[in-house]
Amino acid sequence: MSQETVAAKRYARALFEVAAQQQKGLEVEQELRAVVTAIKDDMDIQKFITTPNIPRSVKMSVLKNALSGKVSQPVLNTIELLMEKGRSNLFNALLDSYVKIQGESLGLADATVYSTYPLNDQEKDHVAAEFGQLAQRNIRVTNVVDESLLGGLKVVIGDKLYDGTISGKLERLEKSFRRQA
Repeated sequence: MSQETVAAKRYARALFEVAAQQQKGLEVEQELRAVVTAIKDDMDIQKFITTPNIPRSVKMSVLKNALSGKVSQPVLNTIELLMEKGRSNLFNALLDSYVKIQGESLGLADATVYSTYPLNDQEKDHVAAEFGQLAQRNIRVTNVVDESLLGGLKVVIGDKLYDGTISGKLERLEKSFRRQA
């Protein structure tokens, strides 16, 4: 486990504890996800945050003004703390760790479901129910469209991969033929 991952887990645990005390765990997760996504998706923001010539105090002031009133105080404080410590590279890992901690506390697991087309709500519910029994947890489904799949679904829950795609089945069939030959 990298040093960044360990640090991100510590920050995520602290943020989760504050959010849990305020009974705002899911709200904080949504806010944190919005902030991290905005930073990740905007190259100008990334350049601004990572430019060494801009003083941290200026960066923090701009971020604070941009986020104030839009996110809760715990999220704002965490973002400020990471900026102050020069750890803006931890934003993505912080979000990932927070989501895992939040999920564990609620008995949730996140599943990324890869399909050739966008799943509707009924299909997502069906996948959540089926894999919820396997994982013995409630499942939150995130659907990713992957047109390179021939058909079927590929489901990733934590570090487990359930490959029900046609290409995956063909690969397994080919391996079984090799073993028999």
